[in-house]
Amino acid sequence: MKALTLFTTALLIGSTLPGAAQAEGKLAQLYAPRPPAGSAFVRVLHPADTAVQVQIGQNQPQQLGADRLASSYNVVKGSEPFTVRIAGQTVGSLSVAPDSYQSLVFKDGKLLVLDDSAASDDALKAELRFYNLASDCTAGQLQVEGGPVLFADVKPNASQARAINPVSASLTAGCGASQARALALPQLQPGDHYALFLTGTASHPVLRGELGSTAPFER
Repeated sequence: MKALTLFTTALLIGSTLPGAAQAEGKLAQLYAPRPPAGSAFVRVLHPADTAVQVQIGQNQPQQLGADRLASSYNVVKGSEPFTVRIAGQTVGSLSVAPDSYQSLVFKDGKLLVLDDSAASDDALKAELRFYNLASDCTAGQLQVEGGPVLFADVKPNASQARAINPVSASLTAGCGASQARALALPQLQPGDHYALFLTGTASHPVLRGELGSTAPFER
C-alpha cells in the first residue's frame, strides 16, 4: 500500500516553455482548424515489429513499425462509414460513435474496435491505458516493478485505463508467471495519454509504451 500511495499521490513535476514559444504554441492552437461537432477519433494499433503503412478514411497514411506501434488518432465523422487500409489493402469499413476515441486492431482477418474512453476528466491527471495484445494471454497484468498492481486480468485484445498523477516509475507486465522486461515510464505531463502495450506471446511477453497523439485536422 505504501508503494501505491507514493505512486498515486506524488507531486506534479512540470516544465514550462519560454514565454515567446509558449505564446506561439497557444496561437497556433487557437487558429488551427477544429474538428466539427460529432467527430470521432480513431487510430490503428499494429502489435508486430514489421513495418506497415496504415490509412484511416481520407486522412494521410501513417507508417508503423518496430519503433511505433500506434498511429496518431485521426478525425472521422461520427456514425458515418470510413475505410481502413493496411499495407495498401482495404481491410474493412466501419463507423464509430460521435465524440468517441477508438483503437482498431486487425486480427484474424477482421477489425477489432477497442474503446479508448477517458478514465477521468481531471485535467491535472495523466492517463495510463494498458492493452493486452499478446498472443494466447488470457489475463494480462501490469504493475509497478516491485510494487502494486495497476491493471489485473485484462482480457485478450482489450484494455483498461486509470488516471494518475504525472510521475516517473518502472513498470512490468506479463501473463501469470511470465513477465516482460521492465519499462521506464517517462515523466508525463498533466493531460498526457500514455499507452502500454503487452505484445509477444503468453510465454514470452514484451511491454512497450507510447505517448498518444492526435494528427492535425484537415478540412
